Amino acid sequence: MSDTIILALIAVIGIVVLIWFYNQIVSGRNAIQRAWSDVIVQERQKLKVIPELERIVEEHKAYESGVLEKLTEMRAAVTQLASDTVDTDALKTAESKTKSALSGLKVAMEAYPDLKTASLMNNLMREIADQQDNIAAAIRIFNQNVELFNNSIETFPGSAVNKRINKEKRQRSFDDNEAASGLSFRPGAE
Repeated sequence: MSDTIILALIAVIGIVVLIWFYNQIVSGRNAIQRAWSDVIVQERQKLKVIPELERIVEEHKAYESGVLEKLTEMRAAVTQLASDTVDTDALKTAESKTKSALSGLKVAMEAYPDLKTASLMNNLMREIADQQDNIAAAIRIFNQNVELFNNSIETFPGSAVNKRINKEKRQRSFDDNEAASGLSFRPGAE
């Protein structure tokens, strides 16, 4: 009788462990989706500032017409981001367009004192810079969740549970190739 109880107890413990690892993988996938949605929310915050920036640049159109085009490209790139699909390539495009628009605005402000003295322009530039900081923080959280998820499906015993039950695939984290190109250290490189 005691052998039967011990085997039943081992089976119950095994099932509980299996359920726990299954739930960890599901929780990790959900955390990635939530973190991605947070990145999208932060990106879209920029869209609230763009119309006012476009209005100011339009007033100074004689100074810099290319800036308006860059702002339009930035808006289009941000609106292409989907909150239900993790697409780090689309995020790279949006970030690239943002950097391009901001550099164009900075050049225009330096070249044309009337534009530089517009306090509203300075406030909007500061707001976009703050939003970029928030986006960077959201991306760090997203990447952390991706790392935790990938670890949960690639390390034992989670890998065995994932292979048999969850069948989740490894997720890609966001990386900024442009920023990384300036660094001499590469993980795994000698």
